[in-house]
Amino acid sequence: MSRPSTFTPPSGTRAHRLATERGEFAALVGEPESGSVRGTVLLLPGFTGSKEDFIALHGPLGAAGYRTVAVDGRGQYETPGPADDEAPYAQAELAQDVLAQVAALDTPRVHLLGHSLGGLVARAAVIANPAPFASLTLMASGPAAVTEPQQQRVKLLQGALATLDMAEVWEAIQALDAADDVADVRGADARDDLRHRWMLNSPAQLIATGHQLCTEPDRVAELAALAPPVHVLSGEHDDTWPVPLLDDMARRLGAERSVITGAEHSPNTDRPRETAAALAAFWDRHSPCAHHRATS
Repeated sequence: MSRPSTFTPPSGTRAHRLATERGEFAALVGEPESGSVRGTVLLLPGFTGSKEDFIALHGPLGAAGYRTVAVDGRGQYETPGPADDEAPYAQAELAQDVLAQVAALDTPRVHLLGHSLGGLVARAAVIANPAPFASLTLMASGPAAVTEPQQQRVKLLQGALATLDMAEVWEAIQALDAADDVADVRGADARDDLRHRWMLNSPAQLIATGHQLCTEPDRVAELAALAPPVHVLSGEHDDTWPVPLLDDMARRLGAERSVITGAEHSPNTDRPRETAAALAAFWDRHSPCAHHRATS
């Protein structure tokens, strides 16, 4: 589970409901303080995550001239979705949501970034229609299914969701983390925020996307034939998709590769400034012409 340091948006970032032809999506939108916008970035969170996972990136990316739009996907946190119907969370449906979000931004070609599960959804969106995208960044997101140990964790969660309510599953997760000696140095308010986020997730969404993490096929060749410039970014350690596997995927894609020292599966929260610097450097090389700030 991603653990952002805060759920409070930074200065210059606002909560927004992004209206699309496929419904409204909760978003956090960051704008550069002055001058032209070098590009617009759409940020997709991972499994059990939310738009708040990117909170620490808005400031440094805004300083670099980028407009940032982080969204909760369908059934994630503040974007509602059905609780007991998995069909709306099929990967093809989530990819169409992303394409609708991009269309609603009404801006020249968008830089797309997906973290972990969000990278699989981002990949599916680009394969479905690469035209709207200036670039694709796969952050800690690999070529196919997650590692076997991670699959076992996901399947445990799916089994719990099938028999327990969300509050009971939350307590089970906390007990499992304690047994695994996963330290949480955050205060009570931050833990309350994490629990509140968990409680608003759709169980059907978690079950459906968990299945995708465990069964995703290798679509690297399919993506390579269609993709805009690609950036593979990760921490120097990752137990969800091993770093050598991400290195090989980058080679197969002909992608740029960034490894963030001191980061693990969530470089966006582990080392946000270093991550933002690597992202901005990549986007600077692949941005459409700078355009004046737009509103949505």
